[in-house]
Amino acid sequence: MKTKIYPAIDIIGGKCVRLSQGNYDAKTVYNDDPLKVAIEFWGNGAEYIHIVDLDAAKNPLDSNRKIISDIIKNTDLKVQTGGGIRTDKDVEDLLALGADRLIIGSTAVSSPESVQSWGNQYGWDHIVIGADVNQNKIATHGWKHITDIEIFDFITSYLKFGAKNFLITEISKDGMMSGSARILYEKLLLDFPGIGIVASGGVHDHQEVDYLTNLAVESIIIGKALYEGKIQLSSILAK
Repeated sequence: MKTKIYPAIDIIGGKCVRLSQGNYDAKTVYNDDPLKVAIEFWGNGAEYIHIVDLDAAKNPLDSNRKIISDIIKNTDLKVQTGGGIRTDKDVEDLLALGADRLIIGSTAVSSPESVQSWGNQYGWDHIVIGADVNQNKIATHGWKHITDIEIFDFITSYLKFGAKNFLITEISKDGMMSGSARILYEKLLLDFPGIGIVASGGVHDHQEVDYLTNLAVESIIIGKALYEGKIQLSSILAK
């Protein structure tokens, strides 16, 4: 299967931003209109888009769900979204809006039974397990809390539930434009043949995209490099 390309939009206060290493105090605002950015990605040939509601990730009551809905309604992009998805109603509402895939991060650590039930009810094609990693340990709650859970044990447990796809971010790489977590991805693919890895963080140039594509990751999320002109979306999608 061809590796999917997900241009990324992170939203804070209704604006399109990027963070460095998940630090809310180290944000750069790239555009005041996420819908306009999404339409531009779509116009450049994108089929998919990755949207993170960073406000909801901190406080589920403070969401940007209307913007996500507007992007779904006004484009044909298949939306993968995460941030603050903690309850049955969150899952039900976002899928009802037309989201294609939901990323479950902190809740996948704190409430695996709930996540298992969502995968069983809605299908594991629609549920992506988010794993933010610091020195092979899972981090939660906006990367503020480092658990004792090893990434390999975490993935093993979810594969037993039936999970297929895992969005894996090595925190030290995110937003740093220094390359992705190649060593970690290679080891995971060796240990778990056939796993769907959604590569996120540090994808900074066309060579990195080619490397990850050749590695046969399930999909690649590209954020800062698009906004800063290091990667041209249309040329990647034309390959």
